[in-house]
Amino acid sequence: MISSFKLKRISKQLLLLSAFIIGTTILWYTNNLVDDLRREERTKVNIWANATKQTTDIDNLNEDISFVFEVINHNKTIPVILVDDNGSILYHKNFPSKKANNIDYLKSQLEIMKESHEPIVFEYADGKHNKIYYKDSILLTRLKIFPYIILVVISLFIVTGYFAFSNSRKSEQNKVWAGMARETAHQIGTPLSSLMGWVTLLHDQGGNEEIVSEMNKDILRLQMITERFSKIGSQPELKNQDVNSIVQRSFYYMKDRSSSKINFKLEISDHAIFSFLNTQLFGWVIENIMRNAIDALQGKGEIKVEVKDHSKNVIIDISDNGKGIKSTQLKTVFEPGYTTKLRGWGLGLSLVKRIVEDYHKGQVYILHSKLGKGSTFRISLLKS
Repeated sequence: MISSFKLKRISKQLLLLSAFIIGTTILWYTNNLVDDLRREERTKVNIWANATKQTTDIDNLNEDISFVFEVINHNKTIPVILVDDNGSILYHKNFPSKKANNIDYLKSQLEIMKESHEPIVFEYADGKHNKIYYKDSILLTRLKIFPYIILVVISLFIVTGYFAFSNSRKSEQNKVWAGMARETAHQIGTPLSSLMGWVTLLHDQGGNEEIVSEMNKDILRLQMITERFSKIGSQPELKNQDVNSIVQRSFYYMKDRSSSKINFKLEISDHAIFSFLNTQLFGWVIENIMRNAIDALQGKGEIKVEVKDHSKNVIIDISDNGKGIKSTQLKTVFEPGYTTKLRGWGLGLSLVKRIVEDYHKGQVYILHSKLGKGSTFRISLLKS
């Protein structure tokens, strides 16, 4: 069973690695494309600058320079600003029409351009110089953010798909849980009814009272187990009850049926702590965690159960000094099928999580665990 959890974890890592490689490839390719377009835009601005220079060259006044004006007008995407030696704006192109006549806006854009690219300088009559500043075109700007938009969209699809799959799987698991639990309750109920009849007959015929009494205790226990299974898969009835009494009852039940080499300690508050609980199911939670602790001790050690009253919550800590849990397994111990025993279905802690979190709206988790030192399970419930 453990190998299947490792395989599941490896699959998740491979999926994340694949997503990282795809994202990195998209960013790398797009950045290279942006660099190529940026160099091409620089070349276009150089051509535009040379064409502008031609229009200011007195020697060209008698020549046909219509092609030069065509080159100048052809730039319809790259924002440019032409300034003189004093930094005064002489000409601008490809800015929003509503802002193109706003000198403050043009000056702010000029400062942005100075930080973005080196200007293209050309000399005209009498050694005077003009500078052309420019910034990336709208197309290039959009292209730079395009891969991030693609990654966000892909991420949203992945997250949506993951949650849809998780909800579908959880719904399917709920149906399996409900069907298995009800069938188990039904299978136990049939021989249980027969046993009750035989015990009644044995009592009426004057059988050994001590044996009859012990058999009645086991029958009552089986009845409680049947009730527990019948409540799985449907919303159980919760009542305002004292947590101390339920924990205490389950504690002594497990203690009386465990090895005398195990030292049991119970610490509860000196006053009642109330929460909305289902007695049968919550008692099952305590017993399952304590049974897990008993298995971890391997016949000898200490188990301590503490009930603590916090401002809004009641905290139940169940600790042992057993073999502990590996750090790599801390996130999988509550999953169905997880078990370290040769014989076992791996349903105990999964049932615990379902009962506490789904039915009682509380929390259950491993507070801490260390190999060779033991573990502490914590249950947190809202007080009523």
